[in-house]
Amino acid sequence: MPHHINLRARALPLVAAAGMLVPVAAGAAPAAAATAPQVSCTSAKAGLAAKLQRDITAALATRSGTVAVHLHDRTTRTTCTLRATNAYDSASIVKVTVLAALLWDAKKTNRYLTTRETNLATAMITKSDNASTTTLWNQLGLTKVKGFLAAAGMTRTVPGSGGYWGLTRINAADEQRLLSLITARNSVLSDNARAYILRLMGNVVTSQRWGTPAGAPSSVSVHVKNGWLQRATRGWRVHSIGAFKGAGHDYTITVLTDGSSTMTYGVNTIQAVSKVIHRDLIPTVPTASRYTPTASPQEAYIAVPRG
Repeated sequence: MPHHINLRARALPLVAAAGMLVPVAAGAAPAAAATAPQVSCTSAKAGLAAKLQRDITAALATRSGTVAVHLHDRTTRTTCTLRATNAYDSASIVKVTVLAALLWDAKKTNRYLTTRETNLATAMITKSDNASTTTLWNQLGLTKVKGFLAAAGMTRTVPGSGGYWGLTRINAADEQRLLSLITARNSVLSDNARAYILRLMGNVVTSQRWGTPAGAPSSVSVHVKNGWLQRATRGWRVHSIGAFKGAGHDYTITVLTDGSSTMTYGVNTIQAVSKVIHRDLIPTVPTASRYTPTASPQEAYIAVPRG
């Protein structure tokens, strides 16, 4: 692991929320008890939604921190959500957005990526190389990044300012929107662009294959991108997005976490959720051991502002 310098988080302005007092009916439960978000699932397959809702809830029951989950399986028309629009610091999963924006911009002028760009993109996705990401982020500029987000319908994603791409504000719903564009035909990304992104996400180095692939059956193709970031407030942000296809299913998973005491704790939270999702969708297929994560995921620390 690279040496880590603890950088103090940027001070954020306080914003007063508008609110009003409302009467509470006698005997009503305290407001706090009703505000904890619940896992919500729907499915065209009988019994699957209830099972996923129960198992995801159980997987998170003993975990601390704030966790967002979004699952969609095209085959069974199954969707599960938890805190789908909560905002998180992106860390390195924004790198998939950077690559998609680069390909979207190239498509507008009907050009292929240059050798330099493909080298940068490969390092950015397969090794999570930060310098390559910074180069491509600066090449695109905020105008093009925002243009892609608008075209993609990722309306709640806010690019990091001051060159801090790792502090882009993301949410599970928009990440799933991105994964849906990568995994099915659409007018935003060409078929070649989609295949290219999936190929790179399918060739991530072994030490970075933790997260959503945990428990994936051996018959399922795995495409993943992870990210992690420690800040002075709310501890570790640890995230994983994945696209999976095979065994009669075509599904994407996003798990975002905030407030983990260590990186490993965040990884374990993501994997606890992911394992039950894979098992519930494809219960008859033995899970593969090839996606067991390393005990020490390797990725350079991304830049955050000095306080």
